Amino acid sequence: MAHSGFIPKDNLNSVIEALSKKARLFVPVEEGDLVLFKPFAAGQTMCFSRPANLPPKAVIFPQSDVLFDFNLKKDMENLKKVEVELKENLDFPSTIIVGCRPCDAQGFRIYDRVYLEAGATDPYYKGRREKTTIITLTCNAPSPGCFCTSVGRGPADEDGSDLLMTELPKGYYLEAVTDKGEAVLKELGLADGSAYREEAEKAQESAAKAVRKPFASLEKTPEKLIGLFDDQQFWEAEAAKCISCGACTYLCPTCYCFNITDEQAGSRGERIRSWDACMFAHFTLEASGHNPRPSKAQRLKNRVGHKFSYYPTRYKGVTACCGCGRCIRYCPVSVDISEIVAHVQGAQG
Repeated sequence: MAHSGFIPKDNLNSVIEALSKKARLFVPVEEGDLVLFKPFAAGQTMCFSRPANLPPKAVIFPQSDVLFDFNLKKDMENLKKVEVELKENLDFPSTIIVGCRPCDAQGFRIYDRVYLEAGATDPYYKGRREKTTIITLTCNAPSPGCFCTSVGRGPADEDGSDLLMTELPKGYYLEAVTDKGEAVLKELGLADGSAYREEAEKAQESAAKAVRKPFASLEKTPEKLIGLFDDQQFWEAEAAKCISCGACTYLCPTCYCFNITDEQAGSRGERIRSWDACMFAHFTLEASGHNPRPSKAQRLKNRVGHKFSYYPTRYKGVTACCGCGRCIRYCPVSVDISEIVAHVQGAQG
């Protein structure tokens, strides 16, 4: 049985402050109307009552990441010869994330299959992932748009987390999921939490029952999507109100598209990896001027197809959507990916 601990509510801030002395610590912080993951600092207003507007994916997969510095040294005796000096940035600090939600932690598992397990390991993702401990707060009630149980997950799913924390009336019940989570429990020296296990499990079950279910099952959805691949009328109808702003992809815990650019001044420069999005028209634009996905309908088809057909087909049925609902809550024109999937399941494809 996993080790457990308990934090009385009045002690939570002191426990978080203690964690901040052991590693770089990220917590959900209120900034106006937003809740964002920020490095911990004394005096911040932390928010654990609702999921953050943005998932903490940038902690491990930064929005803009300098992969290496380079210096081009031209041979002045032979100007056709250039020597390239590279300096990789692979020194990653120990990091702890506190208060992400199970859907956010599962997002890193979606990344793991691509960046760690697909045959070509990404050293930048690997380095940060291994150095990061994820302490997840289970959801005690669904937020608008959530549909995690419909994609095979749940508000207390432990996949991707190292330590699971459940809020109860008197405090927080903690249960270790991995060795890293066990280590944090031991270092904090918390009181044994086993007396609260049953109460926590009931709270988790109650939250799972409250999550909306926009569709009954994902069975046959990958095949349905393939069957609709050439149905342009279907995809144009689904994409009619989309404005291709790409907000859904930046808010998504599982989206991992990127672009690579070199920023150079003189002979020195940096190679930078930055988030990109398949919803942007330029994403697939080729140097020749040809664009294989020139319309927003084709781009939306790719986004839905990737999450509910291509990824699960490649990775043993795992859906690349964690049902967090952010893309639904914050879409400026209310595109609802769960409705699209329901339409796919009901379509004659």
